[in-house]
Amino acid sequence: MSDQTTALVIEDEPQIVRAVARALGESFDRVLDARTAAEGIDQAAAARPDLIVLDLGLPDRDGLAVCREIRGWSSVPIIVLSARHSDHDKVALLDAGADDYLTKPFSAAELQARVRVQLRRARASLPGEGELIEVDGLTIDLAGRSVVRGDQSIHLTPTEWALLRALLRHAGKTLTHNQLFQEVWPNSTGDPQQYLRAYVAMLRRKVERDPMRPSLIFTEPGVGYRIAAL
Repeated sequence: MSDQTTALVIEDEPQIVRAVARALGESFDRVLDARTAAEGIDQAAAARPDLIVLDLGLPDRDGLAVCREIRGWSSVPIIVLSARHSDHDKVALLDAGADDYLTKPFSAAELQARVRVQLRRARASLPGEGELIEVDGLTIDLAGRSVVRGDQSIHLTPTEWALLRALLRHAGKTLTHNQLFQEVWPNSTGDPQQYLRAYVAMLRRKVERDPMRPSLIFTEPGVGYRIAAL
């Protein structure tokens, strides 16, 4: 079995393909490209890449549908390139299974940084229930339901625990308001943003060094929340 790392770029504009391929060259042994949605899906299935960079504006099919299809059978990290800037579009991308998004125009350095985050997430084993998690000066024991900073124990309510667990399960990834709401309150109705605004504020007051300047739980305005990568 080959140990080569592979990236797949699904993009129909040749100059963007070349720019993205150059940027990815520092992290991958080979970079494949596809110019249509159909070709991209075929290559994703055949090559099983370690990461996909996907453009939304493909000639034969919307990239959002491509993302949903690939996500149906693969957990490969997907970074979407889009000329669409609205919060609604960003939420739709994440709900479709994208791991991250970049709006055009973007710099090679920004793409490389996003790629490094996704590779760290993909290569890191998810913490088991019996493992201790060390992040931002906190020691979190999911099995024992304990959070400690230094020698100070931090008490969390059941809902705060559910919210923290949901964020940690996807550490480093932005979760939309709807995604988090469904994980924490799966059978509830209401406004996800209102619920989360209140509970994230309470959780931050307990786990952040400075709740007014979060270094652990970050807000993605109009989209959702993200916890620091482990």
